Amino acid sequence: MKFTLSWLKEHLDTSASLAEIVETLTRIGLEVEHVHDPAAQLKDFTIASVIEAKPHPNADRLRVCMVDTGSGAPVQVVCGAPNARTGMKSVFSPPGTYIPGKKITLGKGVIRGVESLGMLCSSAELELSNDHDGIIDLPDDAPVGAIYAQWAGLDDPVIEINLTPNRPDAAGVYGIARDLAAAGLGVLKTRDILPVEGKFPCPVAVTRDFAEEDAHLAPFFGLRLVRGVKNGQSPAWLQARLREIGLRPINALVDITNFLTFDRARPLHVFDAKKVKGNLVLRRAKKGETLHALDGRTYELDESMVVICDDNGPESLAGVMGGEASGCDESTTDVLIETALWDSQNIAHTGRKLGIVTDARYRFERGVDPDFALAGLELATQLALDFCGGAPSELTLAGELPRLSRAISFPWSETKRLTGLDVTREEATMILERLGFSVESAGDEIAHIAAPSWRPDIEGKADIVEEIVRMVGVDNVPATPLPRMDGVAPPVLTLLQKRARNARRALASQGLVEAVTWSFVSKEQAEAFGGGAPGLALANPIASDLSDMRPSLLPGLVAASGRNAARGLGDTALFEVGQIFLDPSEKGQRLAAAGVRRGLTGAGRHWSAPAQDAGAFDAKADAMALLATLGVATGGLQVVPGGPPWFHPGRSATLQFGPKAVIGHFGELHPRALTAMDVEGPVAAFEIILDALPAPKAKPTKIKPKLEISDLQPVSRDFAFLVARDALASDLIRAVAGADKALISDVSVFDVYEGKGVPEGKKSVGVAVTLQPREKTLTDAEIETIAQKIVTEAEKKCGATLRG
Repeated sequence: MKFTLSWLKEHLDTSASLAEIVETLTRIGLEVEHVHDPAAQLKDFTIASVIEAKPHPNADRLRVCMVDTGSGAPVQVVCGAPNARTGMKSVFSPPGTYIPGKKITLGKGVIRGVESLGMLCSSAELELSNDHDGIIDLPDDAPVGAIYAQWAGLDDPVIEINLTPNRPDAAGVYGIARDLAAAGLGVLKTRDILPVEGKFPCPVAVTRDFAEEDAHLAPFFGLRLVRGVKNGQSPAWLQARLREIGLRPINALVDITNFLTFDRARPLHVFDAKKVKGNLVLRRAKKGETLHALDGRTYELDESMVVICDDNGPESLAGVMGGEASGCDESTTDVLIETALWDSQNIAHTGRKLGIVTDARYRFERGVDPDFALAGLELATQLALDFCGGAPSELTLAGELPRLSRAISFPWSETKRLTGLDVTREEATMILERLGFSVESAGDEIAHIAAPSWRPDIEGKADIVEEIVRMVGVDNVPATPLPRMDGVAPPVLTLLQKRARNARRALASQGLVEAVTWSFVSKEQAEAFGGGAPGLALANPIASDLSDMRPSLLPGLVAASGRNAARGLGDTALFEVGQIFLDPSEKGQRLAAAGVRRGLTGAGRHWSAPAQDAGAFDAKADAMALLATLGVATGGLQVVPGGPPWFHPGRSATLQFGPKAVIGHFGELHPRALTAMDVEGPVAAFEIILDALPAPKAKPTKIKPKLEISDLQPVSRDFAFLVARDALASDLIRAVAGADKALISDVSVFDVYEGKGVPEGKKSVGVAVTLQPREKTLTDAEIETIAQKIVTEAEKKCGATLRG
């Protein structure tokens, strides 16, 4: 909703500044979104007189002008405008002025060897119009030295408010002025709207052709004919009002309806009476009917829409837009002025269905003031007579104006109960009466309050409290802390819910991006990942390729990774936390966390290691990081080679705390599974069943060791052991770590090799051992002794020998 400050003051007698008005509007709930103040933008532009304009010595199309700015000695300006001449008055900007039309700050310049100390401006450069042809040519009586914006009347700020749907009364400037007056910022100017005496009966009759249950669609309709009008341009002040809020003046009759729409929140419509054939009928549209509207488009109508028809068919779409066939133009001599009430829900439905957004629809779908329907028609008639002349007819009315009785029994204590504000009965009564409410006392503690006709949103006691509070000021509501509860609040989330939340954080921190995929997969994909049981098939799938409940999160993630690769994003890392379905029973539904990596990864023992395709160890790192974040003790965790059939048999492993306590799998996916998904590999993946993770013990059986930070430098040694091909690396790690538990702080595998130089049936496992001295620096002899103990333990417990 836009309006100018001067327009507001037509209805509000106030001495408040622009800043005070803007602050008050926001405070009382009419939030100001933007204020455009042309005077602030044009404050440095002044009126100047061209004393002399002579040709530029070095350019045919330029002139050198001596300009009297009213501030002292004449100023030299180089100007390229063809209309620059001696004796004219124009708009001058000195160096340092920001030119809005050019988006530059003007500086001193030398143009073709001649100094220029300012600029004579065009309308386009001041963003007043699109006129680039020459500089502004002012009349001879324009005062030299005066600020141009003030002299030209361009110092009228435009205020734009963000209107909430419950305030249809504020869709008019008069309603906004009424709110500001109630807030104590001035006095509302009220003017009586006198009825216009009809000179003859209206020759056009109006009927409502609705079924009884549809009478609410058009409860009231009023019409008046004005003969002998001369429809030309509207007065300059009205055109200026419309332009300032972004509307284009059309002609006097149309401009009147647009003006009243914004001034009084009363949409009206005008028909060219000579283009209307016969009488008017209000009815539902018929299927197949069309309307060529004022916006130049043709709309197909249906039975849900209300239209105004003559003998030719629909002439107007009720409450939304008129038809072009009966529109008023400069040839109009007889005009029908319409006022009406329409059903707000029907108007909103019609507008959305046809995609039409108009100022009339905006107001009708929020609810207009029914008591102003006739007054708006009288006001429009008077303006038409003032601007266009003519003779008015008597009114033709159809239906009745609704009489709503909305008295609310209101306890004065309700304001304090709901808001904490202690507002006296006298102050509350004054606020409500200023807003147009009627207040009748029903005792010391209660009153009967009736909302005005322009406030359809007032339905209960809380709405009245809201009106009082917004005028008193929401910032005056006391800050009251919630009462402190005794004891510690019980946990809200279950262990599984906490794990799901923490799992998302852990996997995101690993560089994976969360995906949300369908809980349904195709039959073929379900079978490729261990599902496809008849009990998990959907009776009525939404698509043929979404026929079964997913047995794993991996099909959806692999498919998403494949779609990314097909679009050129081959390096993907995705994760999901969600439900999987192993069988139709309740226990068959499990919560899992899974991730996939496809393409290049920088994983390696050193930052300088080249990027390589994601592999089983990348998936293992993700899975172990997840378990660590969830607080799962991994001391007894077993990593058993091999996994389900959809994992590569030689590049995967199962995570378990025993044969009957499997918690998940990791590794590279089997090529057969990738073929079923139509995705190129390799793809590394893991899946952890969060339900299967052991719950933390209520009382820890082991005390966390004291943190020790040594000042001594750790020592790292690498060992390459030959072990049986089927030996577990975890067994070797435990053996090495047990060689000296006091000094060995970390053991990790950095290489596994089979091939040339390694005997048949054996493999080489590279182990990095970190020694952390705590009392003194280790000597070479001590390090060698520990190394020998490591080799001995590895040979004793795993049959390992040092590789030569």
